Amino acid sequence: MSPQNRAAYITAPKTHPFTVKDAPFPSPAAHEVVVRAHAVAINPVDWKIQDYDFFVESYPFILGTDAAGTIETVGSSVTSFQPGDRVIAHMDGLGTHDIANNAYQTYVKTNATLVAKLPENVSYTDGVVLPLALSTASAGLFEKDFLGLPLPVAGKKAEDTGKVVLVWGGSSSVGATAVQLATAAGVKVATTASAHNHQFVRDLGAEFVFDHTKDGVVDEIVAALKGKGEFAGVYDAISVEDTLKKSSQVATALAGKKFVATVLPPPEGSIADGVSANGVFAVSIASNEVGPAVWGKFVTQALKDGSLKTKPDALVVGKGLEKIQEGVDKNKAGVSAKKIVVELD
Repeated sequence: MSPQNRAAYITAPKTHPFTVKDAPFPSPAAHEVVVRAHAVAINPVDWKIQDYDFFVESYPFILGTDAAGTIETVGSSVTSFQPGDRVIAHMDGLGTHDIANNAYQTYVKTNATLVAKLPENVSYTDGVVLPLALSTASAGLFEKDFLGLPLPVAGKKAEDTGKVVLVWGGSSSVGATAVQLATAAGVKVATTASAHNHQFVRDLGAEFVFDHTKDGVVDEIVAALKGKGEFAGVYDAISVEDTLKKSSQVATALAGKKFVATVLPPPEGSIADGVSANGVFAVSIASNEVGPAVWGKFVTQALKDGSLKTKPDALVVGKGLEKIQEGVDKNKAGVSAKKIVVELD
């Protein structure tokens, strides 16, 4: 007999709060694993879907992309995990459109390529801040149709590539992860953050840090990066009209790659002439060389030796699926250099 599953559902369009009730136990496809979630994290896409009713094909619906827990069972072709393994996992339900693959439930399944073993020195609560940010940052940094940077290495210092990349919004969840991944790939990182977060992003590996609130920040970035290496483009981890405009202005002014990778599709008119931009699709890395390189070869070792930090820090709002709505609301209200987490047990 399968264990009892429970989930936090949106029962109808724009419905608040989530309804917690029994859910089917997920049955993994050959390439999938089922995870017993001990902690989940909240992302902005969750409140946006709940409030604005986009992307959902039918109700009731389950949200959530970040989970940490233990492997419950594995699909027939999975050899890299076994029941009992401690893991973090990017839940790919927004790609598969299967709510059994979304995180806000006790048992959840996902593509094994988007799962990494969690070393004993990292708690579920800390580890769960990473999954969606890892996939989102990796897609923009490493996929060939985006910035196409060299893949990161763990266990040794990466060789200097001679490249420099700008990460706009380094204290955000995706930005903090992008700073670390690019550094681990041997790329010098420039980033923007509010003044009170400058040390935070430096501790993650950023070599050049700029205050995005200052007038003239674009000119400051351009002046600082000229001659510092081959400009590899911009990862805009915020991707609102103002940041997209400034990111593309930097790309215009510097010799090098005229490309901005974005976490949201760029609005028309937000990108400077002569610069290309495109929004990433995080789950795409499961279908190319990036997913196995990052999730399979990099994450576990980098967490073990401390070269990948679980940042931003977890901000736990409570315990149990009944706390999901509180976490979503707190994320919507805004947080700085924190990731909202709900512990499930």
